[in-house]
Parts: sequence; C-alpha cells; structure tokens
Amino acid sequence: MLVNWIREPLDDAVDRRRRVILPPAAAAMGTPVSAYQGALLAETVHPDTVVMMGDNPALPTMPERPTLRDFFELRFSKIARAHLLQSAKVARENGLDEKVIMACMLHDIAIAGLLSSNHGYWGAQMVGPYVDAEVAWAIEKHEALRYFPDESLGYTYPQAYIDYFGPDYDPPEYIKREHEAARQHRWYMTSRLITINDVYSFDSAAVVDFGEFEDMVGRNFRQPAEGLGFDGSPVAHMWRTMIWPNNFL
Repeated sequence: MLVNWIREPLDDAVDRRRRVILPPAAAAMGTPVSAYQGALLAETVHPDTVVMMGDNPALPTMPERPTLRDFFELRFSKIARAHLLQSAKVARENGLDEKVIMACMLHDIAIAGLLSSNHGYWGAQMVGPYVDAEVAWAIEKHEALRYFPDESLGYTYPQAYIDYFGPDYDPPEYIKREHEAARQHRWYMTSRLITINDVYSFDSAAVVDFGEFEDMVGRNFRQPAEGLGFDGSPVAHMWRTMIWPNNFL
C-alpha cells in the first residue's frame, strides 16, 4: 500500500530524493488509505526523503502563466477531457449559443481536476470570475437538474445513473430543493441544456481537439494575464491545487 504513495526518483533525475505523497482527507476518508497516514509520515525520517511539495515529476510541468487550455491538456485525464469536449461539440452541433456551449465545456471541470463530490458547486466557483454569471449559475444548478427528468424537453433520467447508483437511488433533500428552485429561475433553460447535451456514454474513439473551441473560449472565458492560479482572485487557490495536486501543505 505504501509504495503507491512514495515516488522514487527517476533514473535521470537531478534531485535524487524520494517524495512521499500524503493523500488528502477528502480522498482517503472511509478508505483503507486513511490508516496509512502515520506510516507515510514516518517515511520522511529516512535519508533523502521528503514530502511532496511543488512539481510532481510524474505530472507534466505547467507553464508559468497557465491557460484554460493548459489545464485541459496537462491536468485533466483523457476520459474527462473527452467528456467535456464531446459535450461541447454536441451542443455546438445542436446549434446552441456560445454561452451554452461554454457551460457544456466546463460543466464537469471540478471532476476533471479537483473533486467529484458536489462538483457542480465547485466547478461554478472555479470558473465564476472568468465567465458570464449565467454560465456559472448553469454549471452549479446542473448538479441537481441532472437527477430529474423534464419530458417536455426530451430529458430523461440517464441509464448511466441507474448503472452507477442503482435503480433505487434517491437524491438528498437539498438536491430536491435546488431542483425546484432552479426550475423557477430565468436561467433554467441554460442549465437544463447542459444536462440535455451531456454525454453520458462518451465515444472513446472520437477525437475532439481543444483547438476547435479556441476562438469561442477567447470570447467567453476571461483568461487572466497572470495565469489561472496567480491572479489573486478568490478562487485562484483552486487552480493552484490542480497545478500542484500532491502538495502536502
């Protein structure tokens, strides 16, 4: 178990120290990994061993002023990247406006690089300073709307959710309240269109390049000159966490 959290130096590494990764509480709670925190910390007393801080050699190095594209290409998994880009492409092929396409492209960004739990809320906060308020609202509310059909618009409960959660899954009360409130909101359709154009079973063979959306992103995402994570915004720490996801502190 411990060997999975200790990075041995690569053969050509200049720095020959071993690096110990302490999994964050949100990832370890309720799993066997949580029992190994003490043993992992004990490894740091060994010669040439430190806890992970800064760049993890196993990850691509991010540029000094990272852009949204850099996160898509250097931090998000192939599955997450494909899911987001395919959802955006479906929305574009359906003739929707750029706000909706942008929302589809970012709707699961928290799952892609930060946290799955409450991902609509995390994602909305992450992108809030950089997108139209309607886009951020739609991303947040899709968290609840995806559980509830709207047959008038052709949205049914996804078969994937039955596979994931079982046929008897009942969303918590706060999700039900969020759904009812969102249904009454003037931006309801924007968020509902995320769920309609979501890709619940993405095509692993399809290739969608970020470059297809470069111009649209330029018009709809306010990229800070300092780089995401370094512009002093209230959410800069979220982007820095994705740059250095394995930092101890």
